[in-house]
Parts: sequence; structure tokens; C-alpha cells
Amino acid sequence: MATDSSTQKKDKLLNLQEIKDAIKNGYPLSITTYTFPFETETYMSMFLSTFLDEVGQGYLLEYFLYCLKELINNARRANVKRIYFEEKELEITQIHDYEKGLLSFKNDIAENQKYYFSKLKASGLFVKFIVQVKNNILRFEIVNNTELTVFEYKRIHDRLIRAFSYSSVDDFSDMEDTIEGAGFGLFTVFLILRKLGISGDNFQVLSDKGKTIIRIMFPLKKQSNAIIFALSKEISDKLSAIPSFPENIAQINQLISEPNTKISDIVMHINNDVALTTDLLRMVNKASFRTATPCANVSLAVKMVGLEGIKNMLYTIGALKNLKIDENSQKKLWDHATKTAAFSYMLSCRLCIGDKNIISDAYVCGLLHDIGKILFNSAYSDIIEKFKDTTVREGISDRIFEKIFAGATHAEIGALVTKNWNFPDVITYAIQYHHNPLLAPIKYRKSVEIVYLANMFIKFQNDEIDFNQFDMEVLKDFQLGTQSLIEEISLELKILYNH
Repeated sequence: MATDSSTQKKDKLLNLQEIKDAIKNGYPLSITTYTFPFETETYMSMFLSTFLDEVGQGYLLEYFLYCLKELINNARRANVKRIYFEEKELEITQIHDYEKGLLSFKNDIAENQKYYFSKLKASGLFVKFIVQVKNNILRFEIVNNTELTVFEYKRIHDRLIRAFSYSSVDDFSDMEDTIEGAGFGLFTVFLILRKLGISGDNFQVLSDKGKTIIRIMFPLKKQSNAIIFALSKEISDKLSAIPSFPENIAQINQLISEPNTKISDIVMHINNDVALTTDLLRMVNKASFRTATPCANVSLAVKMVGLEGIKNMLYTIGALKNLKIDENSQKKLWDHATKTAAFSYMLSCRLCIGDKNIISDAYVCGLLHDIGKILFNSAYSDIIEKFKDTTVREGISDRIFEKIFAGATHAEIGALVTKNWNFPDVITYAIQYHHNPLLAPIKYRKSVEIVYLANMFIKFQNDEIDFNQFDMEVLKDFQLGTQSLIEEISLELKILYNH
């Protein structure tokens, strides 16, 4: 489909019809590379995103993308190793020479990467990525034209066995392998595949006749947005320890839901709980960014944010109370949550004019979107600290790290909690899909997209992403298709938030 040597710009553009035809007819598509440069990596990411969306598996993109990039880099490293050993006049198939070469391989390649990469194409050593859907099986292959040595095959096999045999976090103490600098990444691949429900039998390593094939087979799911996870004991225990939702707040919200209830009765019930009243007024004042005078009583709070707004804020107060979260605990996460809530509210006022439901839901959805991350960090604080540097070095995202250790992402964990508390669907879906808004049910998609955009604007302002990393389909839904418009809104949000 495309190679590093493509000279025509059109070769680097996605051909949607070609992807559709390949899926329909069951034939493979491939990308060939010698050095796997950034441009090819970007193209592969775009291609894989489109391919997975077309087969209804878009929610798997981040996981498969990490695995495939790691396997491609491993295959490229194997190719470079052949050049290195040949130049050092070492026989790679002999154990003595192999061990001797490995002692200097990692550092020498790091210091002379450009030189060795330039040798790959001249030596005809390539890596090919192939994807195919046939008989309801999604198949990925990473092919390179060198054979594995016995020692390399054993290394891969050992990591595969260990990854599929671990049963708890305690088993992960020996994950790092510094011999070749690739042990952790390869090990992570196997752990991710295991968490995605891929058995050891569906990961194959074939090496013969001058080439090596790494094959992953994934049975397509009928429910494209199904959550695939097996909760670890640690996170399961944490979730089990969370008490039921506060009865007093549930009763007040029930009153709000009944059409014949008088507003004065609702106000009276809230006022009867001094602590609840204090928490509610504090939250209303935080959410009311455009008012000069602070809200001083519950009656005024109802007028300012409406009954639905009050109801949502009460859900939030109950959640924070049950999870024992205050503004001083996990401060970084809480600061992000409050900023996301503010941005969500401001964006809803700008982009959803006239839709009172979305506007009234925006603040609470933004505030609670990361409650699963708060739970994860609480359950795995020691693990997070231990692997903090490694995850940054290996490019392992928070969600992949969460999947490995908890069996679920923070979005999935948060959705489980709010479902158990019978929260409104809009809140649960905003939590569950705030990283993948297009997977949310149509009825709630705009609300989820608002939270997604709030999160992305914060990253945009922190220079963590650029314009091209916004989901263009989401931008299209709100007619935000230009970089200048994104920059304009970003500046507006920044000014309003800091006002």
C-alpha cells in the first residue's frame, strides 16, 4: 500500500475506498518500511485508525497501535542487529558471539543510529506491516526478512509465557529487562494482548526461510463498543469498598425528578442539611463563571443553574463524599477535573446555544470525567511511582498502563462506579467515552463531545497536542474545522477561566 521510498504524494494519502474494498473482499493491505521514520509512523496511525473504524473496532486503536509500533521497532532492531554483528565480524547464531555482541549493541546503536539506519535499505532489510479481515478474524502481521536466532526466539517465548501466566500486580516485580533495552516494551505488548482477551494461541511467532512473521489474530466482536476487561483484584477490592450512594442526596434527587414537587420543598430539604448546603453553594459559585455576585442561598442557586443543574451537582457532591475526595487530595487530578468542568460549561454555552440539557449537564460531566483515574491512582500509587520513568521512556500512555494493571482504563472504571450508583446515563457515558466520543450513543454524543473538547483544549494550551490531533469528526459536528478558530476559542477559554 505504501513504502518509505514513495515519491508520489498520493502514495501517502489514505485511500478509503481501497480500505473498504479490502475489508469487503478479505484481502490484505500492507505498509513496508526500512527505518520506520516518523512520517511512516504517522501514516500507519492514520491508516490503522481508519481500518479499525471501518470494522467497528475503533475503541481498540490505542492498544493495537502501541503493540504494532513496538513489534515493528523490534523487527527493525533485529535487522540492525544483523548489520552490526556482521560489521563486528561476530556470528550471531553462536552463543559466545551473540552474548559478546549484546554487551555493546545497545550503546553503539544509540550513538550511531543514523549510520546503522542508513545501512538498512542498502542491505535490503525491511519490515512489513500487514492487516487483513477474513472469516471474522482481524489479523495483523509484522514481517521482516531476517530469521530469529534460537536465543531471540527463546527470549520472545519466555516473555510470552510469563505475560500470560501472571495473575496479580505482585508478579510484575521483574518486568524490566535491560539487556537489549526492549524487554519491557515487548513484555508490555503481551500483557496488553492478554488484557484484550487475546490468548497465547492467537499470538504466533514464525521464523523460517529467511524471514520472521509475528502474527496477532483477534476475533471481531459483535458489540464494537463493548468494554473488554477483567478487573484486577486490587481495583475490584477498591470498587467493592465504595459505599452505596448517600441516601439523603438520593432522596432529594428523587424529589427533583417528580413533576409535582414544589421548588420550595426541594429548597427546604437541601437547607435541612447544613453540610450539603455549604457544599452545593460552593459548587454553584464555581460553576457560575459569568456572575459578579456570589450565590448566597439555595433558592438563588436553583434560579441560577436550574433544577437539573442542582440535581447534577448533588450527584457530584455525593460522588466526592463517597470517594473521600477533597480539594487537597490528589491535587493535580482535582485541578484538572475542575478546569475540565469549567471548560465544558463554557464550551456548551458557546457551542450548544438553546440546548439547556447539554448546558446543565456540562459542568458535572467535566468534573467527574476522571473519577476512575482517582480510584486507579489510589489503588496503585506504589506501582505508578515505580514505573513512572519507564512509562515515559517507553511511550506507554496512562490508559495502556491502566489496562495492564487494573484490567480496565480509568474511563471504564469510572463508568462502572457511576452505573452502580444509578447516575444519569449522560454522566456515565461522558466518563466512559470522553477519550472516544464517537463511540457514545447518539442521544448523548454532543454532551460527551463537549467534555472531550474541554479535555483537548487543556492539552492544547499545555502544548501537549497540536491542532491535527483533535478528532476532525468532532470538530465538524461543531463547525470548528480550522486551526485559527481553535486558537481563538482556546484563548477565550483561557481568559474566562483566569478572570
